[in-house]
Amino acid sequence: MAEHKVRVAVIGASGYTGGEVIRLLLEHPGVELAFLSAERSAGATIGSVHPGLRNHPRAAGLKFRPLAQLADIDPVDIAFGCLPTGTLPVQLPQISPYAKRILNLGGDFRLRDEAEVASYYPKTASNPPSEEFAYYIPELSPSVPESRFISLPGCMAVSTVYALYPLFAASLVEERVVVDAKTGSSGGGRGSSESPAERSGNFRVHKLHGHRHAPEIRQVIAEFTGAAMDLRFSTHSLDVARGIMVTAYADLREGVTPLDVKRAYAKAYVGKPFVRVRPAPKLPQDFPMLKAVVGSNIAEVAVAVRDGQVVAVAALDNLLKGAAGQAVQAMNLICGFDEAAGLPSTAVSP
Repeated sequence: MAEHKVRVAVIGASGYTGGEVIRLLLEHPGVELAFLSAERSAGATIGSVHPGLRNHPRAAGLKFRPLAQLADIDPVDIAFGCLPTGTLPVQLPQISPYAKRILNLGGDFRLRDEAEVASYYPKTASNPPSEEFAYYIPELSPSVPESRFISLPGCMAVSTVYALYPLFAASLVEERVVVDAKTGSSGGGRGSSESPAERSGNFRVHKLHGHRHAPEIRQVIAEFTGAAMDLRFSTHSLDVARGIMVTAYADLREGVTPLDVKRAYAKAYVGKPFVRVRPAPKLPQDFPMLKAVVGSNIAEVAVAVRDGQVVAVAALDNLLKGAAGQAVQAMNLICGFDEAAGLPSTAVSP
């Protein structure tokens, strides 16, 4: 446990992810919220922008400030970058001198291949960082990065990785994988232009090709398992505010048994408090589902094998385990707190 309170800034604090980071840190015993930036909401109380926070006793008096005022306070220990994709590359020079470490929750700085960066994150390509960003998944990375700049995974990317990682780490499946990911509306951010009337009662395609989390998934599987993957990745939009459900299909290599698969998942996630394998699901409600994870920092994973084929499923809360919760989990490990400090393990139900 850190001996003194960790001073934290939340950059881009008026968005959904920023609000969720604030909510978690208000309950964290080892953190001081030192600075909250939001350009258009500067001067407003956090409760006026995030009504869910207005009754918390530690929220009284907390207001958003313009990013330029970060230079007016003592440097913070951690800055959470919760900005819309494409914004952090431009604003990084205003943050870097005043933060000992930056945890990036946005899409920028995740990919390593320059051609893919230029294709999916053109503002990143035009504004390269002064220092390299390490990529960190608490459950899979061999150690806490020493880098000052750290990028955390995307929500649909990490949910897919949780579903597939054991299969590739144990060399159990062929290269070709088909993934169908479904996400709630908060994944589009607070600035989404989609009308609730069009989303309500609907289930539609989001992207069938070209989602920017696809190269991130291939990159992670290659870096963490050494395996190449031929990925077919499609995404759909659900009529729910929060949550991601991923279904992945692959062919087992010859000779691989259901017991091999079961052992691979148990080995991959043993001792990982926030990735829970459903070991023997039988009924539909035994498998990962949104009602079991939304509101928590838990990712549920399960797998089914038949006739040489494997189907892996994963579910998580995109704003928690897919973003803010993952970031607080990373901060806990970086700063020497208990990994679970300030993080919920139970879902909101019904």
